[in-house]
Amino acid sequence: MSSPYGETDADGAPLRPTPTAPNGDPVKPSRFIDSVNCAIEGIFWATRTQKHMRRHFLSALILLFAVLFLRVSALEFTLLAVSVSFVLFAELMNTAVEVVVDMVSPEYHPLAKIAKDVAAGGVLVAAIGAAVMGYLILSHYIFPIYKEALAMIGTPSEMGAVVALLAVVIVVVILKSISGKGTPLEGGLPSGHAAVAFSIATLVTLNTQDPLISILTIALAVMVSHSRLLLSIHTMREVVFGAVTGAGVTLLVLMLFRFMK
Repeated sequence: MSSPYGETDADGAPLRPTPTAPNGDPVKPSRFIDSVNCAIEGIFWATRTQKHMRRHFLSALILLFAVLFLRVSALEFTLLAVSVSFVLFAELMNTAVEVVVDMVSPEYHPLAKIAKDVAAGGVLVAAIGAAVMGYLILSHYIFPIYKEALAMIGTPSEMGAVVALLAVVIVVVILKSISGKGTPLEGGLPSGHAAVAFSIATLVTLNTQDPLISILTIALAVMVSHSRLLLSIHTMREVVFGAVTGAGVTLLVLMLFRFMK
């Protein structure tokens, strides 16, 4: 009995034609090496088109160099590798979901947005888990080095801290007047909020000499600076310049106080 699909197998079951792409290549590869090539092409495409994927790979590269430098144990390296792999996997799945949703629903649809948001949420959960794992493992190696570096700078005096903070404010006012952009509290180069926030973070770091408190205060300074971007008050260049100005002027004033003693 003939089959609508043409040829039949040894048991007489119809053989469906293999789907092919517009260029004639089979959609589903039959050889293992072809399947591997398709998987690698998918990784390349995601890396080329998705900036978050490139950032994840860059972070993984930095982590690899840190692991080699700090000489972590084999177990710790395994845990870090699993965490990083899970983040990359989640980002690949997120990209796949976005492509399929765009193909099925080119126009805006609430369910399409939910699908993309949920997939992005999976990446966020994986990234948070990897960050916690990295902190718990690497802090034991990095914190002692960080604490030694803080001790080399020394703890600033109360007078030095006040003068440093006032110096940052004065420098920001001078720079804003030179740039001639924005208002005293909004816009202009540099960002005054970022400068003051990072100046305070620097002072708290040096006064406490505690790596964990330093990280938390720097995180708060980053959040303050990021809020200026979210409100469209400053550009990235103005915020970064403000952060560098605040931290740099503070360190300079404190070093001067130290040498004047």
